[in-house]
Amino acid sequence: MDQVHVVRHKVLIEGRTQRAVARELGLSRTTVGKYVDQAALARKAEATPRPRPVWDAVAPRVQTLLAESVRWTGGKQRLTATRLHALLVAEGCQVGVSVIKTAVAEWKRQRREVFVPLTYRPGDLAEVDFFEVLVDVNGTRRKAWLFLMRLMYSGRDFAWIYERQDQISFLDGHVRAFAHVGGVPARIAYDNLRAAVVRILVGGARTLTPRFTALASHYLLEACFCRPGEGHDKGGVEARGKAVRQQALVPIPSGTTLATINAALLAQMDARLETVRDATGQTTGARFAEEQRQCRAVPLAFEAATTTLATVTPRALVRLGGAMYSVWTRWAGLDLVVRVGPSTVTIVGRDGIQVQHPRKRGGERSIDDRHYLAELARKPQAVRQVLPDLLRDLGAPFPAIWDQCHAAHGPRDAARLFAKVLGQLDTHGADRVIPALTVALAAGTPLLLALTPASTTLDRLAPTAVPSPLRDLEVDSGCAADYDGWLVAVGS
Repeated sequence: MDQVHVVRHKVLIEGRTQRAVARELGLSRTTVGKYVDQAALARKAEATPRPRPVWDAVAPRVQTLLAESVRWTGGKQRLTATRLHALLVAEGCQVGVSVIKTAVAEWKRQRREVFVPLTYRPGDLAEVDFFEVLVDVNGTRRKAWLFLMRLMYSGRDFAWIYERQDQISFLDGHVRAFAHVGGVPARIAYDNLRAAVVRILVGGARTLTPRFTALASHYLLEACFCRPGEGHDKGGVEARGKAVRQQALVPIPSGTTLATINAALLAQMDARLETVRDATGQTTGARFAEEQRQCRAVPLAFEAATTTLATVTPRALVRLGGAMYSVWTRWAGLDLVVRVGPSTVTIVGRDGIQVQHPRKRGGERSIDDRHYLAELARKPQAVRQVLPDLLRDLGAPFPAIWDQCHAAHGPRDAARLFAKVLGQLDTHGADRVIPALTVALAAGTPLLLALTPASTTLDRLAPTAVPSPLRDLEVDSGCAADYDGWLVAVGS
């Protein structure tokens, strides 16, 4: 092409003859004339394709191996062009690897999916997914899961981080998202996750879990599911999840609790409403205002917590998901109703009293030693065993009470005395015992004496209620024999 440019420049710009240019460059005059007449050389159209004898010999076998490879490959163990060439050579085929690579590339091109440019209408579609993230909670780095819902027309996001990726968190994420954005879209696209799908049927049909069916019915939304293994069917939320992890969650967020981290993350998401603009210059907030008008109003919040039954062990513990939770000792051996939320576990006794714990991971325990007061009152050595946790759960003024008992009596007798105090606390309740103990500590009064009920004054009988022979008797001190005389007097 450079030679064409030189020839045309010498003839058309410099004004030299074609003969002189041909002699100078060593070209024929016919070639120089052809270069001058056309800017670019036209390719010579061949009447028939060139013969490919090697490819024609191996083409049927290549097509057969590529078609059958789905039965003996899977996942990331795919058939490559290099491996296909090795298989053909092992079968005795004489073919070059470049021919096979070209054939495989063309075979893939013909089967490659072509994507349709999509448009979104206000309030029509949202996409939901979970993403694995890292957070630092109270100085401890742990794995967590980011629930992300993206409204596809406006591009508004709702993000919330959960301790676990389960159905309760999945449902709770919807409840929080709808309440926060103030609307419910008509359709939501999902992966075929277990929290929503029981079985994948033919086409787009799915058998849904009962709890997800209840959520969809409550909010009147249409659940749409991607093809299995095709994450790009909801590429909007997939791309946004990657961006959130790399932008909003770097450096790794930290806080005293996960709720603190979530509050900061949600503030970042909301701040994008007025700072992010689309190709037309319209902000996300302006597009969302238009979309919100097309969304359905949010009904009363759906109850994301699940209810189950659990048996209380002889240790007054309830086991849920591998974690242990304490209850009152009088509930030991009973089957109780348990409500499991995304962050709390509520155990309901048969008398209607509720015990609430923070939800723990498998292998962890949530023990409140106040549940064991009745047993600790009878077991002073157990008091010494659980003392640090017990004082933490009881709170003031019990640490000061223990310090006083320990200083005055030593650890063994202090445990016995403290167990009696716990017995009073279990019998009479904190409203009566704690004020009495506080006054006793301030006044230096013995603790058990302060908890002893005051003696009651007996009501005197009216004179008319006493038999007349006994009304004038004055008894300084008596003995059993005196009663016989008095009874005779009364009888006469």
